[in-house]
Amino acid sequence: MSELVREPAEEAAERGEPGAATPEPGTGILRVFGRQLKRFRLRSGLDRAEFGGRTGYSTATIAAYEQGRRVPPAKFIDVADELLDAGGVLQEMKGEVARAQYPAFFRDAARLEAEAVELWVYGTHAVPGLLQTEEYMRAVFEMWRPLLDEETVEHRVAARLARQEVFGRRPAPLVSFVIDESVLRRPLGGRAVMRGQLEQLLLVGTYRNVEIQVMPLDREDNAGVDGPFTVLHRDSGDRVAYLEAQGRSTIVSERTEVRGIVSRYGIIRAQALTPRESLAFIEKSLGEL
Repeated sequence: MSELVREPAEEAAERGEPGAATPEPGTGILRVFGRQLKRFRLRSGLDRAEFGGRTGYSTATIAAYEQGRRVPPAKFIDVADELLDAGGVLQEMKGEVARAQYPAFFRDAARLEAEAVELWVYGTHAVPGLLQTEEYMRAVFEMWRPLLDEETVEHRVAARLARQEVFGRRPAPLVSFVIDESVLRRPLGGRAVMRGQLEQLLLVGTYRNVEIQVMPLDREDNAGVDGPFTVLHRDSGDRVAYLEAQGRSTIVSERTEVRGIVSRYGIIRAQALTPRESLAFIEKSLGEL
């Protein structure tokens, strides 16, 4: 049965009234997707309860998707597009919708990361996100200041887990990590969480397309003292670098500057333990926890 009366909460959200459930800044694509979803649902003569029943989602969840307050998963978008006979309109927005789950400062990097054929990551403060366990990443997000609310923490955990699908892509990208030893010594979330994290590093380190290296603290030379960064290699042959600090990010595409960062990473890899030595080092660190 088609809905003729709009929900009060939805009207309040669209007017931006105090207390209305409005999406975070920079997530306009969610509002666009939500409006399209609602338009196709109404055209099909379904109310939210009926549509939710057919897709396996609650009425409240459907309302949140239509109001742009939550990021719908890719599988929901596929099912909704077919069920509502949307002709691919909803599916065409799937990539942009997926990127909306990331903080605004990371969205461009998320797109580049998903398209990269090779990734080089240097981590100095925490285990790189692509390698984090769910427990470790939740601990990291809960430590942020100002504090993130619980819903934001859960959204960011889900988004970071989704990024790890890069390891299952075909053809698989080549991924290289260099992690500072201090990261392995810092038991974020507690010893149990850190044990699980070290076990995760040992597991991912066995993947054929992944190399993990450790930069020991006793190295007298370290080309990475300027901090963490990522180099993303595109299928076109272009390379860009991603820098992030204090909730701000920079995409570096100027060739001379990128060339310098690429050279720096090569030196860092040469100064670090080899992949085989690094896995042995991580295993030893695990035994010491």
